[in-house]
Amino acid sequence: MQSLTITLYPTSISPPSLDLFPLRQITASVLYPPTAGYNRRGMASRGDSASFKSLAARQTSISSDDDGYCTLVDFAGNGGGGRQGTTVGDDLVVLLYHLQHACKRIASLVASPFNSSLGKLSVNSSSGSDRDAPKPLDIVSNDIILSSLRNSGKVAVMASEEDDTPTWIKDDGPYVVVVDPLDGSRNIDASIPTGTIFGIYSRLVELDHLPVEEKAELNSLQRGNRLVASGYVLYSSATILCVTLGSGTHAFTLDHSTGEFVLTHQNIKIPTRGQIYSVNDARYFDWPEGLRKYIDTVRQGKGQNPKKYSARYICSLVADLHRTLLYGGVAMNPRDHLRLVYEGNPLAFLVEQAGGKASDGKREILSIQPVKLHQRLPLFLGSVEDVTELESYGDVQQTVNPGYEV
Repeated sequence: MQSLTITLYPTSISPPSLDLFPLRQITASVLYPPTAGYNRRGMASRGDSASFKSLAARQTSISSDDDGYCTLVDFAGNGGGGRQGTTVGDDLVVLLYHLQHACKRIASLVASPFNSSLGKLSVNSSSGSDRDAPKPLDIVSNDIILSSLRNSGKVAVMASEEDDTPTWIKDDGPYVVVVDPLDGSRNIDASIPTGTIFGIYSRLVELDHLPVEEKAELNSLQRGNRLVASGYVLYSSATILCVTLGSGTHAFTLDHSTGEFVLTHQNIKIPTRGQIYSVNDARYFDWPEGLRKYIDTVRQGKGQNPKKYSARYICSLVADLHRTLLYGGVAMNPRDHLRLVYEGNPLAFLVEQAGGKASDGKREILSIQPVKLHQRLPLFLGSVEDVTELESYGDVQQTVNPGYEV
């Protein structure tokens, strides 16, 4: 097993220690905060660096030890929820470690009392050079993620919703990362939940001979059914990282007392049918007949489910999907608005791994071949029976788009 080195970030937020602590010790640290001079035992030196999987092996069972808990790195090192004996690979574990650290920094930024003024700044500020110009939260979040991916040494290219073109990082990086750095950032002033969405592909080595710009774009335009991992981070009353490594969908909650993402929802299974639909129904009169008929039917309790459906709409994609994963139902945007590469594919993979269904109203999301980096499409995510019933109404994709301002 090769030895892996953890990059130390020059930020005020230190990466978490990889040591595991029993649950009773976590509880004690919350009830009795450490006194001045307290210092958790960490890795003493670079010479003590070891395989992430070796560190993870200290916890022999994810679910059988009632006195312990499982961190994200621990979980991935033990196979990522797959069958016993399956492996994720050190490279992916290292990548996840750096990605989760970036999301902790973003969580801190989003919760900062200074983010309101930052969010209102213009990217095209005329004061000073572009380098010195203040950046809004989504651009800062993008820079944080890019920096973490560079430091991981495991990423060939990053494609971001905030960039016109992908960023080539390292020729021999084994992975390609697509990301929406801060979804729902316009809601921050109102303290409405926001999120980060990411997808991870393997680098297409058969494209290595192509020019950098060309191979960067083609690597980023892979079908969703080629995803190795995907997930989102919800920044709300709790910071929750929900991820799939191809063996189920699992959620980890950030424990602020330790700085660790701790496994709190193992092997999430979305109900086969829910009782909630999530959509901006102020646009009802712009919808096609099939979608209006579906919504009218289910909220009257006249659909395949005899119970009346309720509407729940946050206007934050990550938050609406997180609720749908736990409670069932369908979350949707029926117009060509959400991006296939950065939002549609990663979330579709996550939903399908939880036993749900992802569609554009006619086709499975993961079967669609992207042709442009910022390609948009309608998106319907949720319980298998709910999404299937919605599709049966035929005309559910909104083609009228008057250019909403909000």
